[in-house]
Amino acid sequence: MSDTLVIIPTLNEIENIKAIVSKVLEQPKKFDVLVVDDASKDGTPEAVLELMALHTDRLFLERRVGKKGLGSAYIHGFKWALKKDYLYILEMDADFSHNPKDLIRLYKACKEGGAKLSIGSRYINNNVNVVNWNIKRLLLSYFASKYVQLITRIPLFDTTAGFVCYHRDVLQAIDLDNIKFVGYAFQIEMKFKAWKRKFPIKEVSIVFTDRTKGTSKMSNSIIFEAVIGVIQLRLRGIS
Repeated sequence: MSDTLVIIPTLNEIENIKAIVSKVLEQPKKFDVLVVDDASKDGTPEAVLELMALHTDRLFLERRVGKKGLGSAYIHGFKWALKKDYLYILEMDADFSHNPKDLIRLYKACKEGGAKLSIGSRYINNNVNVVNWNIKRLLLSYFASKYVQLITRIPLFDTTAGFVCYHRDVLQAIDLDNIKFVGYAFQIEMKFKAWKRKFPIKEVSIVFTDRTKGTSKMSNSIIFEAVIGVIQLRLRGIS
């Protein structure tokens, strides 16, 4: 068993799941992988089960009933990881927008760099490292992070990033049952609560490449949750 777990949430990712899991397992650093699937109907969990036969001690699957949201999937994975005594827990998307080779850089930022939370950042020092996004989505994401900085005062360039590494101390310190948001705002809330608890955070520059296969799960309701959620976070503070 590795000291590090990579959590990959899935909802109908049959075009990507085998390839992304295989790439993670091929990295020179040994990572275990947990796929948290929200009742995919396209064969995603069955594809994971096929791979599990080849990686019985490193690949795991949690199947949930119904679509419960990204944040809920990650919290499910966090609790699973803590029970299994993993020291480092990483989040990444299933669609190759996050490069598996960057997992080691995020891990080392915590393991060797002194961070308790490392973030794969698209916008360090206001440089934009995003490939294949249209201008509307790029501006939405970039200014969303600026908006979060303005409202919360959190000193991070990429507050909405979903490619991160947590030391278990952070997840144990945050009341996971009290996380309010399930969509886009989930990533903001987790970073905000880690920062308010004074955990050292480090941003690692990455290149984000938009998916070429499958369908994006972004929606207007997820964006609205983030806009309102940031104000609620500021008002509630460290709760």
